[in-house]
Amino acid sequence: MSSSDGGGIDPEPRSGPRATYPTERTASSRRRWFYIASVAVVLVGLGIAVLGYKQFADPEVSGDATAFEIVSSDTVSVQYTVNRNDPSDAVSCVVRARADDGSEVGRREVLVPAGGEIQVGANTEVLTSEPAVIGEVFGCTTHVPPYLKPAA
Repeated sequence: MSSSDGGGIDPEPRSGPRATYPTERTASSRRRWFYIASVAVVLVGLGIAVLGYKQFADPEVSGDATAFEIVSSDTVSVQYTVNRNDPSDAVSCVVRARADDGSEVGRREVLVPAGGEIQVGANTEVLTSEPAVIGEVFGCTTHVPPYLKPAA
């Protein structure tokens, strides 16, 4: 008898039909792969949840333009509101003016000092290089650059 007909003593033959096809996996092996796959799915799900929360949760600070006025051909006055979770944080906002074609024609960084209320109203003038048609708040952050911080 040869090992190719399945009648040999060798548990893992080197040739023949039994050598071509994989042996059956044990129940513990299948169970181990199930646990590994389950843990991987849970970890991927948690990662997606964290990314989604960071992307779509309420920001710690936001700024919205409430009004603007074209003062002259080179100046726009922008009135805006800053909302922050912690009033003890200073906030830096970028206020800009845009031309009729949508291009930015003026920009100004503004410091909203710490203290006061959660919601703060402010007004600033932005000098422009061309006539502007709108003034808006581009964005606000709690990461205030050193050149905006008040002298202590």
